Amino acid sequence: MQITVSTFVAAPVAEAWRAYTTPEDIKAWNTASPDWHTTAATVDLRVGGQFSSRMEAKDGSFGFDFAGEYTHIVPLQSLAYRFGDRTGEVTFTPAPGGVNVAVTFESEPTHSEEQQRTGWQAILDNFARHVVALHAG
Repeated sequence: MQITVSTFVAAPVAEAWRAYTTPEDIKAWNTASPDWHTTAATVDLRVGGQFSSRMEAKDGSFGFDFAGEYTHIVPLQSLAYRFGDRTGEVTFTPAPGGVNVAVTFESEPTHSEEQQRTGWQAILDNFARHVVALHAG
């Protein structure tokens, strides 16, 4: 099953794209809750290039790597990737006053659809806040 989450980012598409694909920015926004953080991120933004984000609980109790390979890239428009046996796609659609960003991914069996949707949406909302703060600053 595929799940889609989306958000509106009140900033130019180029700024949203850069923040989504730059390791230092990813470390700033890639968290679903305040008690987690991303401690490391790498991006090789090309088809066949690898990406990885190390997500950890701030208390050190748990951590995991979200990693995969880019399978399709259209700069400033979309990127697709494979992570494990699942796929994902991110689209950047210009809109008045900013850009709509949507992430579609294949669900996994361990967590409910609602848990997955809520977690990915929280991360995307953090992304939007991060980009808007950069744009305003």
